[in-house]
Amino acid sequence: MRTAISRFLLATVLIYMPIIAGAEKMPIITDTDDSTSLSESLTSGKLIFNLRPRYENVEQTGKETGDALTMRTLLGWKTGTWKGWSGMAEIINVGRANNDYFDALNGKTQYPVIPDPDDTDFNQLYVDYSGFKDSRIRGGRQSITLDNVRFVGNVAFRQVMQVFNAATFVNESLPNTRLYAGYLGRVKTITTKQFDTDTILLNAHYSFTPDDTIVGFGYLQDQANAIAKIAFRGPTVTDTSNQIIGVRANGAHPMSERWRLLYTLEYSSQKDYAGGDSRIDADYMRIGGGAKWKNYDLRIDYEVLGSNNGLYAFQTPLATKHLFQGWTDTFAVATPSQGIRDTYITGNITFEKFKAHAEYHEFDSDFGSIDFGKEFDIGVSYPLVKRLLGKIEYADYQAGDTALGKVDVRKFWLTLVFNY
Repeated sequence: MRTAISRFLLATVLIYMPIIAGAEKMPIITDTDDSTSLSESLTSGKLIFNLRPRYENVEQTGKETGDALTMRTLLGWKTGTWKGWSGMAEIINVGRANNDYFDALNGKTQYPVIPDPDDTDFNQLYVDYSGFKDSRIRGGRQSITLDNVRFVGNVAFRQVMQVFNAATFVNESLPNTRLYAGYLGRVKTITTKQFDTDTILLNAHYSFTPDDTIVGFGYLQDQANAIAKIAFRGPTVTDTSNQIIGVRANGAHPMSERWRLLYTLEYSSQKDYAGGDSRIDADYMRIGGGAKWKNYDLRIDYEVLGSNNGLYAFQTPLATKHLFQGWTDTFAVATPSQGIRDTYITGNITFEKFKAHAEYHEFDSDFGSIDFGKEFDIGVSYPLVKRLLGKIEYADYQAGDTALGKVDVRKFWLTLVFNY
């Protein structure tokens, strides 16, 4: 592990030295409201340039230690606006310096999964039209994040992001309200695999104070292979099309000049849709709260991905799963058919430029009284120089009852992010 970290630091220094040396000389390009000509809109846009080298180490019982030294590059251009029209083109490249891990495609199953395969592709490629008042229409490949990304997200943590070939519409004409509608025709996953889909996204977001919101949503996914088959118990599933309908209230309500009340209340239901398997019938619930004082916050949450009598459990096929149920991604492929009850505590500290986050989880089944284990996660970040952020993260999952078949997992990440 020490050797791999040394290689990571050396490679990073060589990569960033010319960038850091010339950073002050780089021009800052800003967006324009409305260019006078098409040519001006194309040239007066904004450069997108992001580099993210990462070292990831995984120790998993029964596997050889996995080490991944990868680099992600995002390079693109966002144009200015001309008569309401604008666009964006962004290329992604993910490469590796070693091959001592299972990237979900290379067949090296003696190692733990680190789902960061090589990739060179258009990450985003879309056209926007904002000629209608308080509205935007977007068509093409795009990143989509809704609310807290529990149900729809771009999995930004992984080197290959989740993106969608889609048409989306946003309207903010009503006071304190954002209406969102989208149609997804294709999904590109974090393993670079792509699937056709026929999905409708509906989301209405209302802020009844600047710090308190309520959201109603419906996500209808007509896609036979949307959910992993291991999510089901019994006969082999042939169609996993599903719909999620729900409501969410969330806030950081000010109680005084320095204190804020943190709260989340959420409920949703998942059922079969467009010929999906009839076992798809489960509920989701989250209730939590805490307090924030100045730059410190602490909260406790209880999240339930319910089970349909052990035959199926609530799934989130379009979500950013890494942010939920622990960073080891032990339950990321699919919620076990017995469902999960996750009781967890999270805390955050910000001191000047230094940020720290920690969380502790205890997992139990929703059906069958199974101990699914526990997990502790901690991460810190600090801006090293202008435009360069350093991050260190650690996650430790300890398995519970052997009935689930889970094993102990420990993960360590060392990440640098350069964003122009």
